[in-house]
Amino acid sequence: MNFADTFKALSDPVRREILIMLKNGRMSAGDIGKHFDMTGATISYHLSQLKKAGLVFEAKHKNFIYYELNISVFEEAMLWLAQFKGGKSNET
Repeated sequence: MNFADTFKALSDPVRREILIMLKNGRMSAGDIGKHFDMTGATISYHLSQLKKAGLVFEAKHKNFIYYELNISVFEEAMLWLAQFKGGKSNET
């Protein structure tokens, strides 16, 4: 996992909204686009950034491309972030 790509992808509010939508299951780009007032090309750009970061998978079925969350990347990021929770470090 490339944390730079992950955090860059997560920094955009549209991409975060797409991820929240995908939490409920896979969706096509067209279905995702219906929730936003932007062009299909812009939605494709956001999806490509999420794919580049490994946050979503792309699956082709007949004439459609569906997107779904890649939970393992979220888990890895959460594990990394969890190390900052809690008390003081033993190092001085």
